[in-house]
Amino acid sequence: MPTIEYELRVLEVDTDLLIEKIEKLGGKLVGEYDFKRYVFDTIPKTKGRWIRLRTNGKTSTLGVKQIDKDTVDGTLEWEISVANFNKTILLLEKMGINPKGYQENKRIEYRLKKVVLALDIWPHIPPYLEIEGPNHESIKECAKLLGYKASDLTAENNQKIYLRYGIDIEKKPDLRFDKKIL
Repeated sequence: MPTIEYELRVLEVDTDLLIEKIEKLGGKLVGEYDFKRYVFDTIPKTKGRWIRLRTNGKTSTLGVKQIDKDTVDGTLEWEISVANFNKTILLLEKMGINPKGYQENKRIEYRLKKVVLALDIWPHIPPYLEIEGPNHESIKECAKLLGYKASDLTAENNQKIYLRYGIDIEKKPDLRFDKKIL
């Protein structure tokens, strides 16, 4: 059974200012992470659906993400924990499931009431805030507490966010902090 992800984003945030706001509101730091992930097409390849193997160096997950629509509740996710990131990529490759891309990002994650606030820093684009909660109302309330209006929020996925900056991650799928995109 998939999980519905209720999430919205605020683009181009000032991370220092935002951390200050979150902490003043009582937000608690959950952790800071360096994510590495491989992404794969599903079989058969399906528009808006992909496989993701991700690790933060301590825990790893394998999942399928499916974007049905660009709305707060438009993403479905099926996910399991895996014991070993490197062995899982090897297993997938042995099954003929080869990565179509590699991605890195840094995340500073806070919890404020029932909402997870993730400051996401990706290569080659400005940082953004991801607000994830149990429902749409909790996300809107949290955004308002942080001083954002409904017009500041987007449900766009990473691919569309990168396109805003002229980067097509389907054509340039290697997103690393130490590598330029040409």
